Amino acid sequence: MSWSYLGIAVVFEIAVAISAGKAQGFTRFGWTAVTLLSGAIATYFLSLALLTFDVGVGYAIWTSVSGVGIVILGALFFGQRLSLSKFFGVALVIGGVIGLRLSGAA
Repeated sequence: MSWSYLGIAVVFEIAVAISAGKAQGFTRFGWTAVTLLSGAIATYFLSLALLTFDVGVGYAIWTSVSGVGIVILGALFFGQRLSLSKFFGVALVIGGVIGLRLSGAA
């Protein structure tokens, strides 16, 4: 169940990043509200996952997978360029997450 909680936390953390970009420095109320609500939900589900995961491992996986998701969505939907160096960085992050998983994290 902890992996499900972590997955939900990742989805909402991605929503935080996207909505924070749209909030334009918290000057747009609707996007600001979405940012804060998504952040609260992401943090709640992360805290549930951390009942099973080591804090360092759970947090590292959460931030890493969220970051990869944001980069991919940025390239697919927001016209952000996915250069070879970004692609290589994403591959390294994915490799690190796999390594943490293989280390016996939850």
